[in-house]
Amino acid sequence: MKKTPFVTLEKLQEITQYYPTPFHLYDEKGIRENAKAVKEAFAWNKGFREYFAVKATPNPFLIRILKEYGFGCDCSSMTELLLADALGFSGDEIMFSSNETPAEEYVFADRTGAIINLDDFTHIEFLEQTIGRIPETISCRYNPGGIFQISNDIMDNPGDSKYGFTKEQLFEGFRVLKEKGAKRFGVHAFLASNTVTNDYYPLLAKTLFETVVELKEATGCDICFINLSGGVGIPYEPGQTPNDIRTIGEGVRRVFEEVLVPAGLGDVAIYTEMGRFMMGPYGCLVTKAIHKKHTYKEYIGVDACAVNLMRPAMYGAYHHITVMGKEDAECDHKYDVVGSLCENNDKFAIDRMLPQIERGDLLVIHDTGAHGFAMGYNYNGKLKSAEILLKEDGSFALIRRAETPKDYFATFDCFDILEHIRY
Repeated sequence: MKKTPFVTLEKLQEITQYYPTPFHLYDEKGIRENAKAVKEAFAWNKGFREYFAVKATPNPFLIRILKEYGFGCDCSSMTELLLADALGFSGDEIMFSSNETPAEEYVFADRTGAIINLDDFTHIEFLEQTIGRIPETISCRYNPGGIFQISNDIMDNPGDSKYGFTKEQLFEGFRVLKEKGAKRFGVHAFLASNTVTNDYYPLLAKTLFETVVELKEATGCDICFINLSGGVGIPYEPGQTPNDIRTIGEGVRRVFEEVLVPAGLGDVAIYTEMGRFMMGPYGCLVTKAIHKKHTYKEYIGVDACAVNLMRPAMYGAYHHITVMGKEDAECDHKYDVVGSLCENNDKFAIDRMLPQIERGDLLVIHDTGAHGFAMGYNYNGKLKSAEILLKEDGSFALIRRAETPKDYFATFDCFDILEHIRY
């Protein structure tokens, strides 16, 4: 699969007349088309809901688009709960899936009516002590342990994960929760991250569905929903075949009919909590080449850095790069594309074959729509960039301004530094 930017050089030149690089740009048309596809893929399940993983892209303008399609919010912190609440989400439109959760976050989640998804058996007692009761609707996160494989490929190692109940704890947890007043139950699991295969959700669904049948028989609990969480990935590298969400939805439907319907659980709602799949391909980081360095290697210095996109520095993750205006030029130059942090891992690409790059060229770094801006930080005093929405009609709008030095210094309440800033 060829990586093609969703924006033209001419449009970027227009945008940069108003907003300097670097910035994250989002594709409204792509987001909407993808949201429709997800709804269609799971339309066979009457209670289906996608709870967008707010941590992936916590921008209210983008989340509001998903709200139009009936999606909810998957929150994992107080700030994310506050954002969902401010956007008008409430009750079962919010899934609160956190771990090592402070008491005040459980209190606020309960106040909004969010579905609380417990991460650990001991959190049952902690929650009860914190809010004075057990909610009538409750969910538990299941971790089956071991190695998760698809065919001969190891996808992830749930047994090495800090999240979730063991199977024995899950069964005992449901019994305890039922005794304490819970009436409606859900089960949640996340076994692998960024899977680029249509088989992941159906295999996870089979594991969860079979476990739920056992749970129902052993505890008599009313299990109302099964949450497949996230893990459906995107093809970061050219040549990878993207997931087909309609094929995935059909695969889950087949397992649903095979396992749950015969067990009398055909009315169970299916939930998902996708972040990367919902937004990842529909965002890019736009940056400008500002330096060329010739030492032991050839370097292109850009005005973005790991503050704007941490994944390559943190994980060695691949993000495709397009040199705008040179899409059809031969990739006959080998470069390290680097930022300005005082860290040697601040590199967007290492030994990447690209067209010849000159100072002033605009570069698009693909697939930053999820876990891109959201993972930014302020090391070296670097400031987080703007976020811009490319609308369906070709216009564009600022949906988050760039940080300023005053933003950076604003929390120094005990030091009057703001009075001395000359900027």
